[in-house]
Amino acid sequence: MPHIPVHPSAEKRHRQSLKRRDRNRAIKTRVHSAVKQAVKAIEGNDANGAEQELRQATRVLYKAAGKGTLHRNTVARKVARLSRAYHQKHGAAAKS
Repeated sequence: MPHIPVHPSAEKRHRQSLKRRDRNRAIKTRVHSAVKQAVKAIEGNDANGAEQELRQATRVLYKAAGKGTLHRNTVARKVARLSRAYHQKHGAAAKS
């Protein structure tokens, strides 16, 4: 049975929570897609394409943190892992 608020303030709070849920879900979907594309590009052989996807994923992740959808430490961890993967595969040391 769905939640049915009784008081006007509870009704408003429920409306707000539904809006936030939709907004957060859209942001998380965007983040998931960007990270997935970045990982795919990093695994490929095109260093420039991988760098562009990494920048895009980083931008989307930090935007999600700014909006409060994801915690800033979670975002920092994800960016660090993506960046490390990129540099291991396409960095200057890997080319030597």
